[in-house]
Parts: sequence; C-alpha cells; structure tokens
Amino acid sequence: MIVKSLEDLIGTEDETKAENWESRRFILNKDGVGFSMNDTIIKAGTDNFFWYKNHIEAVYCIEGEGEVEKVSTGEVYQLKPGTMYLLDENDKHRLRARTQMRMVCVFNPPLVGTETHNEEGYYPLLTE
Repeated sequence: MIVKSLEDLIGTEDETKAENWESRRFILNKDGVGFSMNDTIIKAGTDNFFWYKNHIEAVYCIEGEGEVEKVSTGEVYQLKPGTMYLLDENDKHRLRARTQMRMVCVFNPPLVGTETHNEEGYYPLLTE
C-alpha cells in the first residue's frame, strides 16, 4: 500500500513548477502501478498549450473554472469542479483558466517525475 499526503510532496523533487502551473506528483513510474497521478494547479488568467504526444491523460477538475479547447477542431468545453476530460487521441489542446484551477491528472504511460513540457508542448517519453 502506498499512502502520501500533499504535505509530503510540497517542496520536494516530486513537486514541479513552471510559470503557469505547478504539479505535485503522487504516483510515478517508480511505483510500478502502470499509471501516474498528479495534483496540478493552473494559475488564474493563463492560456496554456499542451500536447501529450506520448501519453494519454485524464483530467478531473476539483477547483476553479476555465475551458479546454481541442485544437484540431476548435471545440471548446467548459470546466468547473466535477468535470473530467480525457485526451484519448493525444489531443493538442489549450487550457484556459479563468480562476485558479486545481486538477487531478492521470497519465499512461506513467511519468517518471522529471518531465517538463518541451517547446512543442509535450512531455518526452522517459523511462527512468
């Protein structure tokens, strides 16, 4: 059994930050369960381009409001607490936060924990 609290992660190597977001990585590849799970904050007023070329991501909004746009079609979906979206086609997308948003993000294959978005918006596929 693995048990962690948010306080266990903040300020450690399992917390990653960028200008528009911060991610606390609860479950990683090293845990050996086949997926990873993050608690992610998206800062208010930001417009973020992401593309998980190498990962499938499910996102569950637990705080804040914003929208996600599927770049290939221009479809826009409103996000609020209780809303989930799944990037099941490695979708390029824009995430716009009207207020600070808190999301639970699950990745497959799992993240190793050191990933950061590259210039094209995606995480490289790391194995260790």
